[in-house]
Amino acid sequence: MGVADVVKRILVGRKLKSNQTGHTLLSKRIALPIFASDALSSVAYAPDEIILTLSLSGMAGLAFDWKVGLMVAFVMFIVVMSYRQTVHAYPNGGGDYEVATANFGQNAGLVVASALLVDYVMTVAVSVSSGIQNAKSMITWLQGHEGVAAAVVIVVIMAINLRGVKDSGRFFAIPTYVFMISVLGTAAWGMFRHFVLGADIAGPMASYNVVADPKYVGITGLAMVALVARSFSSGCAALTGVEAISNGVPNFKPPKSKNAATTLAMLGSISILMLMGIMVLAQLTGTKIIDPSSGTRLMIDGRVVQVETPTVMAQLAQGVWHDAAPIMWVVVLATMVVLFLAANTAFNGFPTLGSVLARDGFLPRALYTRGDRLAYSNGIIMLGLAATALVLIFNASVTALIQLYVVGVFVSFTVSQTGMLRHWTRLLKTETDPAVRARMQRSRVINAVGLTCTAIVLVVVLVSKFIRGAYLAIIAMAVVFFVMKAIHRHYQRVKEEMRLTSTGDTALPSRVRAVVWVTDDVNKPLVRAVAFARGMRLADLEAVVVSVDPKQTEQVVQEWEAQSFPIPLKVLASPYREVTGPLVSYIRSIRTDNPRDVICVFIPELVVSHWWEQVLHDQTPLMVKARLHFMSGIMVISVPYQVGSAHRALRRMRRIDPYFMMEADVTNSDTTPVAQAGGVDIPEGESSR
Repeated sequence: MGVADVVKRILVGRKLKSNQTGHTLLSKRIALPIFASDALSSVAYAPDEIILTLSLSGMAGLAFDWKVGLMVAFVMFIVVMSYRQTVHAYPNGGGDYEVATANFGQNAGLVVASALLVDYVMTVAVSVSSGIQNAKSMITWLQGHEGVAAAVVIVVIMAINLRGVKDSGRFFAIPTYVFMISVLGTAAWGMFRHFVLGADIAGPMASYNVVADPKYVGITGLAMVALVARSFSSGCAALTGVEAISNGVPNFKPPKSKNAATTLAMLGSISILMLMGIMVLAQLTGTKIIDPSSGTRLMIDGRVVQVETPTVMAQLAQGVWHDAAPIMWVVVLATMVVLFLAANTAFNGFPTLGSVLARDGFLPRALYTRGDRLAYSNGIIMLGLAATALVLIFNASVTALIQLYVVGVFVSFTVSQTGMLRHWTRLLKTETDPAVRARMQRSRVINAVGLTCTAIVLVVVLVSKFIRGAYLAIIAMAVVFFVMKAIHRHYQRVKEEMRLTSTGDTALPSRVRAVVWVTDDVNKPLVRAVAFARGMRLADLEAVVVSVDPKQTEQVVQEWEAQSFPIPLKVLASPYREVTGPLVSYIRSIRTDNPRDVICVFIPELVVSHWWEQVLHDQTPLMVKARLHFMSGIMVISVPYQVGSAHRALRRMRRIDPYFMMEADVTNSDTTPVAQAGGVDIPEGESSR
């Protein structure tokens, strides 16, 4: 084992076999903190955004904070109920993408997928940035270094997720449960002290008044409605992450759909209780938050002062637990930690959705491959890099990032609920059982209400946030959509060009020619190369396939037998889904058994027209060649197949030299027919030099 393997083993852990997938399935107890950490932690910063927006109109606006919270809680309840129908109807893990694709076609599915992919990146960026903002109250040196600190946290979370879903879930479970208990305990104890004991639970900002932004002084009527709507759209950040469970149904233990629906119900109940507890307690403690850059100010004893306002959870903890400092710090620390861990939901949702899109040919196929720990490692790394870039660009500013947030998730919510409505309507046309019809009709009503709510929220979000940065999220979704379409077209074109035809594909070449490159000296390497070229007499020939995916291997074997190749095909087992290792080990074993033989390895290699298209295809041949080049007695021959480039190369060379002609029959329909003359192909209408 090399140094790199040792380091990887320490960081990622021991490899898991493909047949150990069952050991990674999640119980409801572990699944809740994994898939719900985003939605639960959103409760920690959604109240901040509600109060921050309402404070623009001064104390008059703050009177609406609990009412806005109630509207957000109602929408959350409807969305959770709607997604319970989704996990039962579509349990294969595609979530909103699968619903939209099945009911409206591929383009609708890609719209949802692009929205979700952007939203997952935003989830990581916003959650970690919010955690950094909370941490600044205790770690003062973070001031001015928020972006770098957030990037470091993202890398750490990414590394933990590379160890697999179950391991990361166990790591994140305790902080998430501590957060839930601390928030619910704070709300319950604060209300008990206020309503039953009559104790004072005023927070640190209770004695201050908020002076409105001059633009919002004395606003009423439609202007106040618009401000409340803007506050509501920011508060709807609390709904992000609800859809993650519908994407992760395959990760649950059987019965998968039932366990996923139960976890969704637990998520909804806990989130609503936490949100309303925080909003009511914020009224009771006189919690206030302002953004000085927006024009709002704080006033005390008739004079305007400049005071740093702590987060909502920090103010509530001080108001409720000021006589119990250790508990107060537990609440603050748990909130800070869970905001970091909220990113874990995206680190499970993004790779799963990416694998589904890669399977369908809309993202690079590398995202479909599981890593050593049976996690979609490439998707985890891609998400980590994208989120890291985002927090560095915006310096981990929640106020700036929150404007790009929520748009994507409500696009997917709305399209998904519309798809579910169509799903139940289609099934009701053929269902005759009264009991089943009644259940379907009830589900359709739930999804119809969900569609209405999410569509209204989407309109409010777009109107209230568009000029404040939401347009950037929309542009990002459009870019992702068209990139996925372009990737799919590329894969389809390559697949069509590689398809076997009835003639010409299996014909033997008329002759095989070898060229030995003579360098600046005649030495042993040159002599060996000449000897190899002269001794190309194959005593034995066989084909080898490494079984990474049993279904795919079975298909390869069937197609091989259908072609009636006069060469035996050997299947090599790969319990850890690795291609390079088993193949190199097998070739080494042949060499060990026959040390005087020279082993010639032919590697078929796809060559695309442009260098940037190569990243979309399998890079395994490069790794195999790199390993084999350092093995004594092994000769590697690459057999390139140029996709869509032969006729372009031909036309290019003709422009350079009109008498040039490739010694191959180019059969593309748009090329000039060729004729044989003296062993050289000459286009019709031209003569040799």
